[in-house]
Amino acid sequence: MSLAAPSPPIRLHANADTSVVGVDSVLQRESSATRDEEAVAKAHPGLLRDLIVLTKPRIVIMVLVTTGVAAVVAAGWQLSPLVLLHALLGTAAVGASAGTMNQIWERRLDCGMKRTRSRPLPAGRITLFWAVVYCGVLGITGTAYLSWFSGPAPAFFGIATWLTYVLIYTPMKTRTSWNTTVGAVSGALPMMIGYTAAGGDVLGIRGWLLVAVLVAWQYPHFMAIAWMYRREYGEAGFLMTPVVEPTGRSAAAQSVVGAFALLAVLVALVWMTASGWSAVGLSLLMVAVSFGLVRDSIRFAYLKTDASARRMMFASLLQLPSAMIVLVIAALV
Repeated sequence: MSLAAPSPPIRLHANADTSVVGVDSVLQRESSATRDEEAVAKAHPGLLRDLIVLTKPRIVIMVLVTTGVAAVVAAGWQLSPLVLLHALLGTAAVGASAGTMNQIWERRLDCGMKRTRSRPLPAGRITLFWAVVYCGVLGITGTAYLSWFSGPAPAFFGIATWLTYVLIYTPMKTRTSWNTTVGAVSGALPMMIGYTAAGGDVLGIRGWLLVAVLVAWQYPHFMAIAWMYRREYGEAGFLMTPVVEPTGRSAAAQSVVGAFALLAVLVALVWMTASGWSAVGLSLLMVAVSFGLVRDSIRFAYLKTDASARRMMFASLLQLPSAMIVLVIAALV
């Protein structure tokens, strides 16, 4: 994520070993003396912005939207706004903690990629120490909040999301291309936070179909990103599918299968949530809003170009909120 007109860096880092070309200058900044919070606030008015960027806010927002949809699907009109608010606040804190720890873990690798080297940690605007403190406060607070206000099941899925994203998915990115599968699961588990917070059964099939929706969606979405940035990923040491298998056949196959699986799961959810002619009409609407992603995944499979990958990525970004709206309608009619 690029930052327009970044403020001068705050040098609060501790020394660390270098392992990636371009990290030396960052590590030199890490040896500077720390400043107190008041001085930092005055010298760096963009600190709040950097703290937000550190959490991967776009991912957090997407997670909150899908968590809210899952809660609506579970409870329909019976959903209490306060119950929803508690679930979203706790999920936001846990998700922000996971995003922060991901950037802590990958701070040196991020130096090697143009699209990530301006992030707060590799750019030297936030120290490693305070990033870890920030991550811990968010994670502990979010988990405790979910446990107290939403119940043990949502808290459990919050912890599971954090652990799979940070301790499994993040290190797997430099070890195996299967990282996408694990990342898809960790990105989908917050659905169960919303579903169980609203009274849904932990073993309920609708809850796990909601998880399956996000798992399937992430294949065409992330394969598109991985294809467009395959060279940068490779140079930085991330073993994404297009890096390991550069012909694009594997990325294309996973995209197409993911798009078709997504459509099938969404239609099944509509039929389980709505009834009668409403189910028929909403199923057709779901097919309509998902058609573009299916079409563009097939196009990418044939062309395997950056342009076709970009088109598939934009199709995925349009499809997901549209599908979520249809699911909400199905739960309320």
